[in-house]
Amino acid sequence: MTFRIISRLDVKSEHLIKGIRFEGLRKIGDPASFAEKYYLQGIDEIFLIDNVASLYGRNHIGPLLEKVANSAFVPLTAAGGIRSLSDAEQLFGLGADKVGINTAAFENKALISEIAEKFGAQAVVGSIQAKRGSNGWECLVEQGREKTGVELVERIHQLITMGVGEILVTSVDNDGIQGGFDIELAKIAVSESTVPVVIGGGCGDVRHVIEAREIDELSGVSMGSALHFGRIRIPELKKALDLPKMNGFEN
Repeated sequence: MTFRIISRLDVKSEHLIKGIRFEGLRKIGDPASFAEKYYLQGIDEIFLIDNVASLYGRNHIGPLLEKVANSAFVPLTAAGGIRSLSDAEQLFGLGADKVGINTAAFENKALISEIAEKFGAQAVVGSIQAKRGSNGWECLVEQGREKTGVELVERIHQLITMGVGEILVTSVDNDGIQGGFDIELAKIAVSESTVPVVIGGGCGDVRHVIEAREIDELSGVSMGSALHFGRIRIPELKKALDLPKMNGFEN
C-alpha cells in the first residue's frame, strides 16, 4: 500500500476551524475551498469531521460533504456524530467513501459491526483520540473532552474485533502544536494493529512526515495546521517522499 497523505478538515457550522490540543478553536475559512485546493495539489484523501457533532447529538456535515464530493475526486471520510446505521447511510449517499467513528462506538458497541456488515470493513475508520498518561495512553471521546478509562492497546483490539478496516490515531497532546508526530504512539499502534494505521496530531513540516514514514507498516499521516497555514505544500512534500502525485494538477 502506498503511503498516504491525508488532509484533516475540522468543521464547525460552515467554517473550517483549528485549535491546539482540541481547544481554543478558531475559524480559518471555507472548508470546501480548502478541500478543493488540497485536491488540486495532489492530496491522497480528505478527512472531514464535524467538530461539535457529538456534543449536539447529530452530524451537520452533509451539505459540505456533498459539495466537496463534487469538486475533490479522492477518497472522502466523514466523521462526527454518526450514531446509527442510517446516519452512515446518509453520508455514503452524499459522497463519503468511509465514515470515521469514535464516541458513538463506546456507547453502541454494535454500531461499527452493523456498518461494516452492510458497506464493508474498508468503509469504516475507527478513530482514537489518545492522551498520554503515566501508564501509557488513554482514549478520549467528545473531541478530547471526556475520558474513557480505556487504554490505547485495548481500544485498538476492540475496534478490530468490531470490524473496522482502518484506524486513525490522533495524539491529543501534539494536536495543533506543529512540533511533530508522537512517534512512540504511532509505533505502538502499528505493532498492535492488524489493519492499516494512520497517525495524526502534531505535523509541522516535511521532516515530520519523513520521520513518520520510516515507521514500518504505517499507512499514512493526517495533517491539518501544517497544510492550512502553508507550512507544507503537497507537491513539495510528495517530491521529498518520492510519492506519486495522484490526482493533483498544480505544479
